[in-house]
Amino acid sequence: MSEWFDTKGKALSLDPANRGFQYGDGLFETIAIRGGKPRLWQSHLERLVKGCERLGLETTPDSLECVLDSALSGCEQDTSYCIAKIIVTAASGVRGYGRSAPSPGEIYVGVFPATPRDKNVYRDGVDTMLCETRLATGSPVAGLKTINRIEQVLASSECRAAGLFEGFTRDADDRLICGTISNVFIVTNNRIRTPSLDRCGVEGTMRRLVIDLLNDQGTGVEVCDLAEDDLAAADEVFITNSQMGAVPVRRCGDYEWDIGSTTHRVLGLLADFGIEECRA
Repeated sequence: MSEWFDTKGKALSLDPANRGFQYGDGLFETIAIRGGKPRLWQSHLERLVKGCERLGLETTPDSLECVLDSALSGCEQDTSYCIAKIIVTAASGVRGYGRSAPSPGEIYVGVFPATPRDKNVYRDGVDTMLCETRLATGSPVAGLKTINRIEQVLASSECRAAGLFEGFTRDADDRLICGTISNVFIVTNNRIRTPSLDRCGVEGTMRRLVIDLLNDQGTGVEVCDLAEDDLAAADEVFITNSQMGAVPVRRCGDYEWDIGSTTHRVLGLLADFGIEECRA
């Protein structure tokens, strides 16, 4: 069962006039809580602050951290292994799309139970699909986690209907962008690439960590435009997100891949960093 807390650390009471509820005017972060601590907190915080600046929402890193700490200390969940979701919205105001900027940001935190993925997901890989739902391009909030997620809802519903772990989304120009809940990496002839997210998609915190860890090892990751043909020609494919770390992909429709040395290397780097889900 989830528990929600507001800016003052009290049980949530949502005003229906809140602009997040009315217009999706806000942002969110979904954070893995491990051992009572938010994992990759600095990356989540930086993205949230960047998003608030982009949307013209007034908040501070200290206030975001304080509300999260209050929620974790005041909840009944087992915080040794759970999920926290931070939402920042524009406050209630006059009806209509327009608002002044900057505007005060209201912070809400939800704490949820979490269940670790089965180890066979990391050992054997997962099955995916190419979703029919396309992502709109040219968004001024590309790369951020706004609370407007209807494209992901529709794409994820395709996966659920097909009984698959994840689905890959493309934009209107057939560029591969990301999964419904993940970022995508492909490996071809030892060349590691991940889609550019300049036009749409979300720059995941685990994606950032993988790129940084590989760079530290002297292995560059190319951030570039990719298409279905690149996916078909890949030797290995893996996906990342903040909750599960990295997971090998063994199939996408008619395309199949082995779980190769690069994917195993990434899993090892993440495990060594402290992403326990990736430990063999």
